[in-house]
Amino acid sequence: MSRKPFGDSPGPGVPVEASGRRPMTRRQFLKRGAAAVFGAGLLAGGYAWKGEPNRLEITRRELPLKELPSSFAGTKLVHFSDVHLGFNKDTRDLARLVKHIREEQPDLICFTGDIVDSYAEDLTDSVSILAELEAPLGKYAILGNHDYKNTELLTSLLAKSGFTVLRNQSYLIKQGGAVIAVAGLEDLLHGKPDPVAALKGVPDGCCTLLLMHEPDYADTAEGYPFHLQLSGHSHGGQIRLPFIGAPFTPYGSHKYIEGLYYTENKAMPVYVNRGFGETSLPLRFLCRPELTVLTLRRE
Repeated sequence: MSRKPFGDSPGPGVPVEASGRRPMTRRQFLKRGAAAVFGAGLLAGGYAWKGEPNRLEITRRELPLKELPSSFAGTKLVHFSDVHLGFNKDTRDLARLVKHIREEQPDLICFTGDIVDSYAEDLTDSVSILAELEAPLGKYAILGNHDYKNTELLTSLLAKSGFTVLRNQSYLIKQGGAVIAVAGLEDLLHGKPDPVAALKGVPDGCCTLLLMHEPDYADTAEGYPFHLQLSGHSHGGQIRLPFIGAPFTPYGSHKYIEGLYYTENKAMPVYVNRGFGETSLPLRFLCRPELTVLTLRRE
């Protein structure tokens, strides 16, 4: 008596692979492909929501400035931006950022706007955390476009945390018989930036660092005696795609989006920090939050 082999046997007319398995049908292929795409989407979505926004990247680089006095050579400048407290970031997130900044032992700290996402009151519980930051050459801040709902309260809270808030103003820093200036402008979208007012009292030829929230303003700023612009605002696009980059950036950051640039006419360096927080969507993809550490050198 003949016996059938164990397992399924193909019906008549159904081809069998050399391994003895049936070939995958088109319908099976499409179903499995759809499941793979759906699974990858879930993984990418989870990473963009819960993963990447919490993966701070610390960018360290040396930056030569030919106007920098020799007594300031080697100055470690820490630059952060766009915290957006009250949206996808809270006091615990800010405490984590402050810890990283303190570990860098900065000489100079610069913040380039959007400390809150909407309401100045969202900064209240974080004043003591920001007050933990120390820098022998000072802590300086400007306002971003999200900071204009109650500028008086917000400016007061930043001042209580030890920051000098520059609104079309400058501050002179003296060291070793030399001086540099830190200037800060009002926001381009909700304020009235006035570089002439900001430079009032700055000596001719003085190396001047400019804090300006919107990076594209650099093409205007290079017409004035500024020697470095630090900006935020763009978030680096917040969502970046392979081979494409950022499909969307806000007005004021279409040209300068992330990292170091030099303006076309005077080659003024512009550094755009990708920001610490998020806005509009609590997501980041291929665009990690950033803390920038610049060591200033004489060119």
